[in-house]
Amino acid sequence: MRFLEKMYSNAVDLNHKNIFSLFEKNEDAKFLDLGCDEGSLTLQMAKKIGTKNISGVEIVEERIKESQKKGIEVKSFDLNKCFDFEDATFDVIHANQVIEHLYDSDVFLSEIYRTLKKGGYAAIISTENASSWCNVFASLMGWQIFSLTNFSSKKQGIGNPFALHRDGGEAHLDSWNHVRIYNIRGLKEYFGTCGFIAESIKGVGYYPFPASIGNIDKTHCHFMTFKIRK
Repeated sequence: MRFLEKMYSNAVDLNHKNIFSLFEKNEDAKFLDLGCDEGSLTLQMAKKIGTKNISGVEIVEERIKESQKKGIEVKSFDLNKCFDFEDATFDVIHANQVIEHLYDSDVFLSEIYRTLKKGGYAAIISTENASSWCNVFASLMGWQIFSLTNFSSKKQGIGNPFALHRDGGEAHLDSWNHVRIYNIRGLKEYFGTCGFIAESIKGVGYYPFPASIGNIDKTHCHFMTFKIRK
């Protein structure tokens, strides 16, 4: 299991690098991080953009307080519902590992579109890929795919003997549950349906091979990252 955890950790780190590579320099940008957690990564992304105008959305109270201490303007609301922001407020919106947790992604993407300025980009929408080779393998074995083993708040790692959090993975927050998992073609078409143009797609994670191969065969990478523009 430690080998799997190390591969996963390497893929997560490289996915962050993919995300950072897609930001554009703009000192005047208004930046929104959806699911800002405790704010450390949010500040790093804002630094990459070059802006100090930073907003975040988070629902875990402890993380909200930590983000606010770091100077981030944080609001707390349900991302399945209308955002608590005016039309055309932001130049950049980021959402990493968020869309798979939402039961109403139509509202989520529509609200990103509404709150982006014309020409603004939602870099990044990053999520797991249902067509990654490890998910395909799990499905062929009759197991729950790796990306959908955390669908219950009672226990993690259900239905897959190699799920990372299967051992000792008991109850967790409802907001951490995965609702649906996309693949590259599906998500690209979905963005188009919502009015966005997909400008760039990056991939990472190719278990058990080096994570960087995922950017060569994006169809079967584990984490896919889209830069989309209004």
